[in-house]
Amino acid sequence: MFMRSYTSPRPLADEWDWQLSGTCRDTDPALFYDDTNERGSRRAKRESSAKLVCARCPVVQRCLVHAIQTGEPHGIWGGMTATERESLRKARTGPLVSAVSSPTAQ
Repeated sequence: MFMRSYTSPRPLADEWDWQLSGTCRDTDPALFYDDTNERGSRRAKRESSAKLVCARCPVVQRCLVHAIQTGEPHGIWGGMTATERESLRKARTGPLVSAVSSPTAQ
């Protein structure tokens, strides 16, 4: 008789629990995502306001790592826009966590 060895899957909650501590949970999600017609100063003001929420968030670095690892193409995550995250992702040469922890990444 052939027996397979199975390992239990990791609890997914462990990978997502950090989101429960996000400061953004108490903020209108529209602040973090642009509408298709938003441009110029209106967009810059909304993005600045979203980044201020992120600046006081206890899980901002975990959020940024998640957004970069998953290739999140929209919104403000971890205090960065999609364009800023993509630039950081392309520029990094070492581990993601050290790139996110550096002063230039904040």
